[in-house]
Amino acid sequence: MKEDKKTALLIIDMINKMDFDCGNDLLEQTLPITDTILSLKEEGRSKGVPVIYVNDNFGLWQDNVPDLIEECKQGIGRPVIERMLPEEDDYFIIKPKHSGFFGTQLHILLQQLGVERLILTGVAGNICVLFTANDAYMRGYDLWVPRDGVASECAEDNENAFRIIERSLSANTGKTTETGWDHAFYS
Repeated sequence: MKEDKKTALLIIDMINKMDFDCGNDLLEQTLPITDTILSLKEEGRSKGVPVIYVNDNFGLWQDNVPDLIEECKQGIGRPVIERMLPEEDDYFIIKPKHSGFFGTQLHILLQQLGVERLILTGVAGNICVLFTANDAYMRGYDLWVPRDGVASECAEDNENAFRIIERSLSANTGKTTETGWDHAFYS
């Protein structure tokens, strides 16, 4: 990883009830990526990389993170949530829609932190990760969206999202085991 540009790790919608029609499918696809995300988080923290959770509000409009976490623990996503809990010095952005940038202070936070490169992880790859990646690209961020750090309800939907992310958003989509921090960004 080039030291001349600051990087941030985004963890998207991992605090999630998963209490919708295909929630069991998403849970099944999500469990295997938690270790990857936790490894990225640990390595990033050792490098001084800010960790930013970007999460749906699930109808809780008062930006109360502890209440949001407790509400989400009531769903089938509890096993993921218990592993992915934010640490005290992690940032937590609550979003109203699919993109982490839409209606949030994420871009302002990233500017204040001097971030130019983003690592995007989380769920769902074909919706919230894809929309956040698109908006990040539109704002000029370099992107690494590791294939082993993103899940969707089904593998085919995830692959379709990765084709768009790679081809249209010029993002690196290499797995963490293949890419690593030192080669995460093309530029």
